[in-house]
Amino acid sequence: MQSPFKELPREISVLVAASFFVAVGFGIVLPAIPVFARTFGVSNAAIGLIVSMFAITRFASGLISGKLVDLFGERAVFSSGVFMVALFVFLAGMANSYHQLLFFRAAGGLGSSMFSVAAGSVIMRSVDDAHRGRAQSVYNGAFLVGGVSGPAIGGLLSLISLRAPFFAYSATLLISGIVAYFFLKGDKIGKREKNLDTSNHTTVREALAMKPYRIALTLSFIVNWVVFGMRASIMPVFVTEELHSTTAVVGYGFALSAIFQGLLLMRGGRISDSKGRRFASVIGSSVALIGVLVLTFAVHPWMYLLAMTIIGIGGAYLSTTPASIVGDIIRGRGGQVIAIFQMAGDAGMIVGPLIIGALSDAYSYRTAFAVSAVVFAIGTFLTTRIPETREEFLPGESEKPQDINLRPLE
Repeated sequence: MQSPFKELPREISVLVAASFFVAVGFGIVLPAIPVFARTFGVSNAAIGLIVSMFAITRFASGLISGKLVDLFGERAVFSSGVFMVALFVFLAGMANSYHQLLFFRAAGGLGSSMFSVAAGSVIMRSVDDAHRGRAQSVYNGAFLVGGVSGPAIGGLLSLISLRAPFFAYSATLLISGIVAYFFLKGDKIGKREKNLDTSNHTTVREALAMKPYRIALTLSFIVNWVVFGMRASIMPVFVTEELHSTTAVVGYGFALSAIFQGLLLMRGGRISDSKGRRFASVIGSSVALIGVLVLTFAVHPWMYLLAMTIIGIGGAYLSTTPASIVGDIIRGRGGQVIAIFQMAGDAGMIVGPLIIGALSDAYSYRTAFAVSAVVFAIGTFLTTRIPETREEFLPGESEKPQDINLRPLE
């Protein structure tokens, strides 16, 4: 069996190892956050605010993180960000009120922004466009493998104490930071630039002039609104209160989604590299939309599990596309261009939980899911409009990605 790391630089294997420990901990704590917040007697909208505040801090600090990557290199920024999140996750587990939990979750967003931008920079700068989809798949696979075990572990830990998942997450973050600090090195990354030369870096203005980059931003916003917004805000409460199931079943649904996405993730990455970004994204978004529709009409736990499975299958093909597009068009370190891309996803994480939580309070869970399906349908349409950025698929040698994609929006 061919190694998934074959023909990929060493930096990717180190990044995957560090990210795996982040993923396990994140999977452990994710099902516990809404239920833990509910113990303070708050509404669904307030639960959504817990998720959104984390994203708000990430969003607000995105450009700062991009500048830090440009100045100090990926290794320092990644490890420092992970250590920062570890501290605030531990403090969140010690929270004695809703407002304390809200503050510590929000504070962790800065560290999350730092290590996310640094990780994106490693992948986009160290891998050529012929292997970028596969590199994204391997990286996302680290999170999914953690996602297979994390939610199930978190569900069981939650039965013991709703604080236990936070402490477990803090421990896995410490391991991740240590791995990154000592091993994440390379010729193209990890070095501090004392006299930063931006002449060969893609600027934010240049990136925003490119149609594929704009679509990648929009897709990142929509996917994070619908998928992450639903999962991290009202879905655990929907399963426990509307479907009358347990937190363990919530974890099983998250695990099923991760398993099926993991099984098809490498295939999705290879299809993105071999058949193009648009082809892979159309498949992924169409399948994921079906999953969201099934969830909208779920009346039994098995329908929730089925919906999560379908969403996972679609995610295998959709998850690599936006980031791969950015990697195709970027040149140089370009930390701020990567940061803007991350901020688009964070904006979706801010808006999604708030709107979904408010709709479920004012109307019903199914209304919130139906609105999410409509939003995701817009994203599905946009995938059909993505200009191809893989150099192999461009019309001729004279037309490089920076040329073909700087055309005005049609």
